[in-house]
Formats: sequence, C-alpha cells, structure tokens
Amino acid sequence: MKQLIVNGDDFGMAPGVNRAIVQAHREGILSSTSLLANGAAFEEAVTAARENPRLGFGVHLNLTQGRPLSDPGALGALLDDRGEFLGHAEPLYLRMVLGRVAESAVEQEFRAQIERVRDAGLQPTHLDGHQHVHMWPPVFRVTARLAAEYGLAGVRSSRERRVDFHGLWRRNTGFRGTILQQAGVGLGLAFLTAISRAALAEAGVATPDYFYGVSATGFLNRQTLEDILRDVPDGVSELMAHPGYVDAVLEGVETRLVAQREQELDALTCPRARILLEEMGIQLVTYRALQARRKE
Repeated sequence: MKQLIVNGDDFGMAPGVNRAIVQAHREGILSSTSLLANGAAFEEAVTAARENPRLGFGVHLNLTQGRPLSDPGALGALLDDRGEFLGHAEPLYLRMVLGRVAESAVEQEFRAQIERVRDAGLQPTHLDGHQHVHMWPPVFRVTARLAAEYGLAGVRSSRERRVDFHGLWRRNTGFRGTILQQAGVGLGLAFLTAISRAALAEAGVATPDYFYGVSATGFLNRQTLEDILRDVPDGVSELMAHPGYVDAVLEGVETRLVAQREQELDALTCPRARILLEEMGIQLVTYRALQARRKE
C-alpha cells in the first residue's frame, strides 16, 4: 500500500503561511503540518488546527529563529547576545560541532515548545525540526526520547529519496547554485540519518519509510510534484512542503522562502495532483498511520 504524508512546515510563522496551509489542506492534497510554537502567528494557527480536525500536525522544533520559550539564562550557546536564536542553522551547527551547546539546554527548550502546543489543548502527531535542526545526532537523541515520552506517533527522518534531479536542474537554470547546495544538504542529512538510526530503535519511535523535499525546497512546482507522486513506493512516505502567502510578517522573517511559497501552494492545490494520487493508488495519511501500522 502506498501512503503519503504531505506536510506543510512553518504553521504559525505568519498569517499568510497559516492561510495557505489551511487552503492546501481543504482544497488540495496537504494532509499534515508542523506547528512553530514560538511563531508570530501561533495562536491563529492553534485556532485553525481546531477548526480542521482531519489535519494532522506536529511540533516544528525550532532552535534557529525567534525567541526561546524557556529560560534564556539556561540556554547558553543556543542564543545570541540579544537572547534570541542565531537566525540560521549554520552558526548553530558550528557551535554544536565545537561542543558549545549543552544537550540539557536543547531538551529544556524542546520541552517548552511541545508543552506550549499541548497547553493549547492540541495533541501533536509527530516531531520534526525547523531547518532540520533535529537531525544533529545529539539533538536527534533528545527528539526521539521526547517523542516516546509524549506518546507521539513518530519523528521525521530527513533522508531524502531524490527524484529527477536532472529535470529540476533543467527547469531552474537561474538557481543551479542553490539546487547544488540543497543536494549537498540532502547528502549530509542522509549521513546524519544513518547515524541516528540507533536512537530511533532505542526510543522505540517510528519514522516514515521515505522522505521527499530537500532538493525541491523552493522549487516545488506542478511538474516537480508530479515527478514525486509518480515515484512514491509502497510504505509510508513523507513530502515536506512550504506553502504560504506573502505578507508583512513573512517578509520580516529571516527566510529565503517567500514568493516561492505561493508556487508550492499552487502545486498542492492543482486538481491534477489529486487525480495523480488516484492514478498512482496513493492514500493521503498523517503520522497517525505509523501508529496504526505498529498495531497491526
């Protein structure tokens, strides 16, 4: 059986992102989302989650953007001099490599983010990481352990199943440097995934069998989406997406994904996408499908 989680990241980042994720769920093929607990539009996202009970949602664990939810005095090298996260993944990874980030600080902040979602009366289905921060092995151990402790269905494993890289390259001639960079990120994440398998087994936490979306981030148009849907194999797969409408809040966020989010929304709501799901025999699911599989 082919099952696919289509997950919209960054729920709660901005009102325009929230609106697009809800639209992609109601009118398109998006089945799941990930909630930024420290996002500027968090409360609005919570309301939208309650109004759309079929939409699965996880916690988009964040160590790179905005202000923390836990005591800044205990987070050390996770923060800059202003008491905010560092803005991008690269300086965070450097501090991790140098051993400056305490695992206890990561766990404290992750707990605060999960608890804020739960305190809003929502029960998450899974955990994943903003800018893939959860994939760094010590951070992944914390993530897997917390997923098990909170009884969540699973954790994202960002090992990409790459599809038609040459087509992506041909269609985006002005962005080949970015595409190569993202391909490199995909290889690095695959390496980290291999290292992290033991943490999943130790925690007893599930992850989808296949993952799509690293190379296509910012380039997920109708053709790229079709290529991915035609590739989906038997098992549970996840496609990471970033739909959104551009608004003033989004323009104020440190992210390169701004106008590209509207292209992704167009792909996810295109009628052809749902037709392809039927043609390829793909069932849209949420992370709850992982729990159902364990019970079989």
